[in-house]
Amino acid sequence: MNKEELMIIKQKALENHIPIIMDDTLDVIAKILKEIKPNKILEIGTAVGYSAMCFSEYLQDGGIIDTIERDEERIEEAKQNFIKVGVHNKIHLYEGDAVDILPTLDEEYDVVFIDAAKGKYPFFLEQALRMLKDKGVIIADNVLYKGYVMSDYNKHKQRTAVRNLREYIARVNEDANLDTEILEVGDGLAVSYKK
Repeated sequence: MNKEELMIIKQKALENHIPIIMDDTLDVIAKILKEIKPNKILEIGTAVGYSAMCFSEYLQDGGIIDTIERDEERIEEAKQNFIKVGVHNKIHLYEGDAVDILPTLDEEYDVVFIDAAKGKYPFFLEQALRMLKDKGVIIADNVLYKGYVMSDYNKHKQRTAVRNLREYIARVNEDANLDTEILEVGDGLAVSYKK
């Protein structure tokens, strides 16, 4: 993996205000991936591919990441980035809306990383649970959403996202098959292990 190229991509994303995974969040996930040594990762929300490229370092030999992105500009940029960093053989990019693509997938994943439309997290969870291997882990980023989720925030603009993130947290906490921790790193990280 070309680490220098990865740093250039990270810098460019930050300068262009493209949401990429925060360093402290990445540190936590890297620890989890080192322990699990995943063979297959599903990522919902690629953006420019930064997190997928970072995660690819922790795959078993021959492991693969399936990632989904609907923004055409970002799809093109992610594909170029995968080549630049030298990980294009480890990452498969599905082009389109995760809501349409997820139900068509029939794979088993060691890890599912959710980092896409906040209002769709409960749906993403359903799909993730369907494809998650035993002892697998679902990691959802931005679950505290600028602190709104744990406050009495109720402004109209973000109401759906906040309500659905609250529902996501409730569901992962109440599911008897999951062991969930909500971590206050980055913008909130939910880590749910399947028992």
